Amino acid sequence: MSVYQNILAAIENQEKLLAVLIDPDKFPVEKTRGFIEKVNVSVATHIFVGGSTVEAEATEVLVNEIKKYTKLPVVLFPGDVTQITDKADVLLFLSLLSGRNSDYLIGKHVEAIPKLKDTNLEVVPTGYILIDSGAVTAVEKVTGTKPLSRDDIQIVKDTAIAGQFLGMKLIYLEAGSGAKNALTKAIIGMVKKELKIPLIVGGGIKNSQQLESAYKAGADLVVIGTAFEENESFFDTLRK
Repeated sequence: MSVYQNILAAIENQEKLLAVLIDPDKFPVEKTRGFIEKVNVSVATHIFVGGSTVEAEATEVLVNEIKKYTKLPVVLFPGDVTQITDKADVLLFLSLLSGRNSDYLIGKHVEAIPKLKDTNLEVVPTGYILIDSGAVTAVEKVTGTKPLSRDDIQIVKDTAIAGQFLGMKLIYLEAGSGAKNALTKAIIGMVKKELKIPLIVGGGIKNSQQLESAYKAGADLVVIGTAFEENESFFDTLRK
């Protein structure tokens, strides 16, 4: 069964899915074993790897190291074509639906095809929606796009549904790395109410209360990155 099919099955069984996001640009490779051992005894179900600005080949080096210590699916969450490696299990083929930069709507995807046509990577079309978090994020800087306002929930919802109609298999609502504010229950709930595909939520989640709030609002899979980078003891609250 594919990783995507496993996600669908888990949602059908009302299981909570949690991804730990590791940014190769910020994470020392020598810390991999100890960090992944903590991931393995936590409730995490997936490991996401990616960042807005990552040196060439750094992603593959990190993915190879991660795979030594875990059987959890390793999912690429790339900020650029250079972060694609067939050493991972899955690629989120991200289209930045919240922006209007054609490079991140389709341009980078075309550029990626020579790397993907001979790969065994599972490729999952994913609509990526950046929402204002109170700070300028790396995504905004790199893509030259503005996030959607968190005060205009209708536009956020319509953008997500448009992604579904375009054939996306996942919608990823993102407040951005290092976000000051996590997404509100109202935003998550309104999007989930009409969405018929899995909903991923990430950005600004720093504690168990915010995590549980995202689940209750309707998130099918929650992604946490910065909180673990800054405080690995957070894992202690998420043990199996």
